[in-house]
Amino acid sequence: MKTELKETMDPTELKYLKLLAKQFPNIQDASREIINLEAILNLPKGTEHFLSDIHGEVEPFLHILKSGSGIIRKKIDEIMGSTVSQKEKNGLAALIYYPQEVLERQLVLEPDLNDYYEVTLHRLVLVCREVSSKYTRSKVRKALPKGFEYIMEELLHEQENEPNKFQYYDKIIKTIIEIGQAQPFIVALSELVQRLAIDRLHIIGDIYDRGSGASVIMDKLMGYHSVDIQWGNHDVVWMGACAGSTLCIANAIRISARYGNLDVMEEDYGINLLPLAKFALETYPEVEDQFLPKSKEPLLEQEAKMIAQMHKAISVMMFKLEGQFILRNPEMGMDDRLLLDKIDHAAGTVEVGGKTYPMNCRVFPTLDPADPHALTPEEAEVLQKLRSSFVGNDKLQQHVDFLFSHGSGYLVFNNNLLYHGCIPLDEDGEFASVRLGTKSYKGKALLDKFEKLAREAYGRRREIGEQQELDIFWYLWTGPYSSLFGKKAMTTFERYFIEDPEAHKEEKNPYYTFMEDEAFCKKVLREFGLEDPRARIVNGHVPVKVRKGESPVKANGRLIVIDGGLSRAYQKVTGIAGYTLIYNSHGMLIAAHEPFQSAKDSIENGTDIVSSLSILENYPGRLRVADTDVGKMLQEDVEDLKKLLKAYQLGFIK
Repeated sequence: MKTELKETMDPTELKYLKLLAKQFPNIQDASREIINLEAILNLPKGTEHFLSDIHGEVEPFLHILKSGSGIIRKKIDEIMGSTVSQKEKNGLAALIYYPQEVLERQLVLEPDLNDYYEVTLHRLVLVCREVSSKYTRSKVRKALPKGFEYIMEELLHEQENEPNKFQYYDKIIKTIIEIGQAQPFIVALSELVQRLAIDRLHIIGDIYDRGSGASVIMDKLMGYHSVDIQWGNHDVVWMGACAGSTLCIANAIRISARYGNLDVMEEDYGINLLPLAKFALETYPEVEDQFLPKSKEPLLEQEAKMIAQMHKAISVMMFKLEGQFILRNPEMGMDDRLLLDKIDHAAGTVEVGGKTYPMNCRVFPTLDPADPHALTPEEAEVLQKLRSSFVGNDKLQQHVDFLFSHGSGYLVFNNNLLYHGCIPLDEDGEFASVRLGTKSYKGKALLDKFEKLAREAYGRRREIGEQQELDIFWYLWTGPYSSLFGKKAMTTFERYFIEDPEAHKEEKNPYYTFMEDEAFCKKVLREFGLEDPRARIVNGHVPVKVRKGESPVKANGRLIVIDGGLSRAYQKVTGIAGYTLIYNSHGMLIAAHEPFQSAKDSIENGTDIVSSLSILENYPGRLRVADTDVGKMLQEDVEDLKKLLKAYQLGFIK
């Protein structure tokens, strides 16, 4: 499409321009669209928001989403300056995050609601006008809540200080209050601020497991205006479970039992766990302490014991199924994880990595030493019933469909490379060559192959008759060269059955040593086609241990790790509640978060969880839409429209 238009035109190009002419049938229409697109290209770049490793922690996730990781509060500070007290700014921020709850509280606290409504509406319009200023009127109009579109558009595009319009503007505000519409209007404005503050949301993996709110988080993401997801290893377990992998199903249930979330699995997804509960109560009347749930909320002794019984039952089944997975996939190089056949039941020991360890559990009523990986008929029946419950679950299928339609193994977007785990390396720091099927893959090609296999398996899930066709999901969960896992082995068995902490250690892929090196990060970026000096890797998966002095910024700013411990299970280790990243037209900012107390605390005391908002890079000039991936596509559209305009002018098209 770059050739000049002359006396004749390439037939293929002319055919394309004739198709384009159906959308823009005359010179005026083509000219109008060129002017529109050229104007959009010069608007400031939209704000991108990066989150990682949510792990079902729904309350802090929703707060971070509502607050834009401190961006909204930053806007309030910029707009209000010193004219408003810190307490009032905190109150306005809390209102924007939780409008319904704050307004209910104000009904009790405020002596003169009309004054409160008037001041609040004026302030909200100022904030909303600021966050909408980088978008076209058309884009803002599409985001306006139904029922208030016309009035909001008037308020957002009129200046209240303009003498000719002051009375008009002021009367709109007063009339909203007089007719009893202040509350719904404030709610609508607050939600619009949340909507316009962030143009694109990136989730860098691990929505599922540990916390109890993954289902609510997925519902929220499905309703979000613009989002992409880079799969984490905890996500692919649920993707595999939905596809029918009994191994992934057993693991998903095991983790839910470990963190005391089985009731949520039943209530949110309607998974029928009764067959497992009945089997566990009959088979494991007594269980060891390591199977007691790590629940955030205190449980009754009998409830905790029942969860522990189910926990042990499903764990044993999982280890058996994992053994079957390893035996039918010898090429995946996981023979060292065959451990059930290394148990000496008489001595109460197990051999791991050539060393013999005493076991803290000797009761395995379903384990046959002669065939340790074989399921009993009762276990097989339980797993089949669980599989039916997972595969036939409409809500889970909707969520997993969304993970596939809006997710991927990695993403290159606006000069950033986003992925959850790692790029698998060998000991020399070179991209590891991994054999899958008849070919070997490495670097970008390996990640592409992993994703292709996962998509194929899920797409054919209703035709698949053998579990082996779903084994890609388990490899991505725990395989030695999985780009989502990033370790040599997952020592789940050892953590359950061996007291010696030496056996619990998990050896990380060499990637996590080389990621500190700027030259290596540049090499990874080049592998994915990113040569720009501002290009960065945004990584999740491995918590940043702030207490030990670790920084989320690596390799002279070329790589940023934003898993800092949003999951409560990690916060004792990290000393922080996670990092998030903001990328706007001015540059990049990284937000550090404190452990979230509650929405109630935020509403009543104006507290937030952003402890600091640090500038990672400040650009000398603002980035424009033209500097983004969308801008490049729009620029191509402009070039095509200019050719169409020329074709009209030269008479090639009437």
